[in-house]
Amino acid sequence: MSTTTPSAAEQPKPPNIIKLDGREIPFEPGDTIIRAAHRAGIDIPHYCWHPGLSVAANCRMCLVELPPPKGRPAMRLDVLKWDATSKQYVQDNKPKLQPACQQTCAPGMEVLSESSAHVTEARAAVQELLLLNHPVDCPICDQAGECRLQDYWLQHQRTGKRMHQEVVHKPKAVDFGPTIVYDAERCIICTRCVRFSEEVAKDPVLSVRERGNLNEIMVAPGRQLDHDYTLMTEHVCPVGALTSKDFRFKARVWFLRSARTVCQGCSTGCNAYLDFDPRTNTPHRHRPRENAEVNKYWMCDEGMLSYRDAVDGRAKNALVGGSVKPVEEAVAAAKDLLKGALGKSDKVAIVLSAQHSLEDNWALYTLGRTFLGVERFFVTGKPLGRADDILMSADKNPNTKGVLKLCEAAAPRPLQDLIQSEDKFEYVIALGAHVEVDDAELRAALRGKKVVSIATHTGPLTESAKVVLPAAAWAEVDSTWVNKQGRTQSSERALVALGDAEPGWLLIGKLGKALGLATNWRKLSEVRKAMVGAPASSVKEPEVRP
Repeated sequence: MSTTTPSAAEQPKPPNIIKLDGREIPFEPGDTIIRAAHRAGIDIPHYCWHPGLSVAANCRMCLVELPPPKGRPAMRLDVLKWDATSKQYVQDNKPKLQPACQQTCAPGMEVLSESSAHVTEARAAVQELLLLNHPVDCPICDQAGECRLQDYWLQHQRTGKRMHQEVVHKPKAVDFGPTIVYDAERCIICTRCVRFSEEVAKDPVLSVRERGNLNEIMVAPGRQLDHDYTLMTEHVCPVGALTSKDFRFKARVWFLRSARTVCQGCSTGCNAYLDFDPRTNTPHRHRPRENAEVNKYWMCDEGMLSYRDAVDGRAKNALVGGSVKPVEEAVAAAKDLLKGALGKSDKVAIVLSAQHSLEDNWALYTLGRTFLGVERFFVTGKPLGRADDILMSADKNPNTKGVLKLCEAAAPRPLQDLIQSEDKFEYVIALGAHVEVDDAELRAALRGKKVVSIATHTGPLTESAKVVLPAAAWAEVDSTWVNKQGRTQSSERALVALGDAEPGWLLIGKLGKALGLATNWRKLSEVRKAMVGAPASSVKEPEVRP
């Protein structure tokens, strides 16, 4: 019986698997060891490597041992080693370790990380070197509690400093620009900030000067660190060298809790974490949450500072004729104001808001179209702003696409059309406070109209309203948002609602019920189940990695 040998093209290819400390790890073509490990949820200690930046391989913390295949000699290095018995250095040799951030994976490769004594010794030495001149100012450092120097000292060193000489002193509290302060003594020259500014922000404003232990990061002469991603430049710093003026000395991270949110800065809908102090109900910062389909690892400055809108300029109390009233009294006043609208759908204008969640807009749209029979809807929000080709969208509203998808049967018109409309609207029910039209024109157009506003913030619409119902902010409710890609995303509640604020959809339900309509939703689950195009089962969390 004859047999034929398969050609090279027909032979099965080896699986894309490496062994890391005996564990099989899959990898994709072109993956480095550290990227494959990162994808598998395994931490190989590192400082300079970042999955979204080019490889620098300068911190050497990710060194691993690569045992050679059988029959092939190992690559070894001659070294001098301290002999405690003879009290002198003696000749020795050890395997040549490789940086995991730079070494490409190959099928069948064996990698030793935590299981190698040589790697353990090398990482302890790297840690000791990085800490030789590092100031012991953890008690006042903003990075304390989430600093890799602290974490890796506990994991890979746990020894005291052997150097007794005076440390090298460098500039402290250097003003890099409007948002960032630099402490050169804490800097380990990982160059993450340099690479981020050049590769992601497209503004190579940072560089390294001097050599050896005199290295420090500098801003280009005549420039400031003032591009649109300065806070992200600080965020990629693994130690406390770069600090944000917005967060500096304001909170300790171990007192903070995090909620998975959606950025409110524009229609990109970046995935984020909102860090807040539950003891004081205070938000302290917004930081990116990884999502390869939306924002990768990044956020812009506008987005990272958008957490302030959760508390600034809020409509905290119900108003009737400008006077503060309990919410139930305000709902009753709104009912009296709008009761004449029943059966007069042509006299009612419904204003939706791209600044409010899908749930809030659905509730008002349903009240108007299903129960009041309104066919003309309007939409408003913040005016257009600056955009770039990285993340920033010109549309500064987080839910424009959501409102348009919600109102496919009755496409909403711009608020300017309401101002210029020849129709004699007598009643206006408006969601939100931000408008993209001239304030004076809007106030003039609404003068004499019976206006009810359900809003999170104060603005021209609330100032023109006879009744204002205070809606909870995006950070105070579980909510749904649709970004410019049409991707539906969920945002978690973080804060307790300020003042008398309640979820917008709940206030609209109360208003409809007061008018004798069957707007009986009381729970978020009921609203999501009824939402056309966004039932509860379709609201998916984006992929999140720690």
